[in-house]
Amino acid sequence: MKFGIVVFPGSNCDYDSYQAIKTLDLGEVIYLWHGDTSVNGCDVVILPGGFSYGDYLRSGAIARFSPIMKAIIEFAENGGLVIGICNGFQVLLEAGLLPGAMRKNLDMRFVCKDVYLKVQNHDSRFTHFCPKNKVLKIPIAHAEGNYYVDKDVLDELYETNRIIFQYSDKDGNVTDGANPNGALANIAGIINREGNVLGMMPHPERACESFLGSDDGRFIFKSIAGSVINEKT
Repeated sequence: MKFGIVVFPGSNCDYDSYQAIKTLDLGEVIYLWHGDTSVNGCDVVILPGGFSYGDYLRSGAIARFSPIMKAIIEFAENGGLVIGICNGFQVLLEAGLLPGAMRKNLDMRFVCKDVYLKVQNHDSRFTHFCPKNKVLKIPIAHAEGNYYVDKDVLDELYETNRIIFQYSDKDGNVTDGANPNGALANIAGIINREGNVLGMMPHPERACESFLGSDDGRFIFKSIAGSVINEKT
């Protein structure tokens, strides 16, 4: 199994993602430079967090035009697994691989803290290893995580079970008080119609070892790895 981690100018969570894959012993992992034109035979592509191209214009707006993104779009359209984390989620939105847009946090401040996530779909390729009824504790670090779509798209996300994570309290209650950024419907992560592309604002790569305060992120990466194995056998 081979993971590829995209490196844009301004990425700062690329090594965190690399270390997570190595720590969990999930397979080979390589870096994919933003100027590359191929995903180099990877089974999974990770778009990490950071500030691609300095977040000029809008977060992810310039990265969307990097040469590697043409290869990633083709990879995703052919069923390849893609996960975009924080800035990576923003890039996926700009690239049209996921619906919606990110606005600045409701209080207009950068927020960096642990949050709780309710897993709303345990049957996805990204969450099938998550224990039922377990609330995940995973950190966030962003200034533009206020997810927005219009009502028709939101209704479709609900109807097709594509809202994967919602911000909640530690008991799994999805409340306004548990929403750290004003995201519509407390949305923290969604998938595409085909179920092979995930965008999420929280950082599972920063929660893969207990000494970091949580190792709940491992459930997401192990779900991804398990999906690849299932599809190859």
